[in-house]
Parts: sequence; C-alpha cells; structure tokens
Amino acid sequence: MWFTYVLQSKKDDNLYIGSTNDLKRRTKQHNNGQVKSTKNRMPLKLVYYEAIPTKKRAEEREQYFKTSWGKRFVKKQIS
Repeated sequence: MWFTYVLQSKKDDNLYIGSTNDLKRRTKQHNNGQVKSTKNRMPLKLVYYEAIPTKKRAEEREQYFKTSWGKRFVKKQIS
C-alpha cells in the first residue's frame, strides 16, 4: 500500500505534499529534519492522507495535489 500525504508546517502554515509506502517512517523523517525540503519548516503535522494500492497511482495523485485544482481539493479536505 502507498500513501499520498499532506503535511502542514506549524511554523508558517504552508503545506508539503508527498508520497511514500511507509507513512509513519516518512512523517518521522520530516519531523527529524532529515528531509531537505521541509527541514526549515518544522514542526510539521500530518493533516491529510490517502491510501493507494500502487506507487504509480500514488505519484499521480501527488502530482494532482500540486496543481491549483488539487490544492483547492486539499484545502477543502483539511478545513
């Protein structure tokens, strides 16, 4: 099982979107400063995720979340 996830920075409220096959491990990596793109935005909280059967589909969903329509969808889900 793969996951497409959204983290929100408690520092600046910005969102980070990614995908992984181990959501717990990846969230810990983000909050331990091991991910370059979120290192300066910690702490982060998981605000949304979707379980998806394949890596390809999870990556497609991640790319959708990064579009303007996808961002609107995510913001609606977390509000």
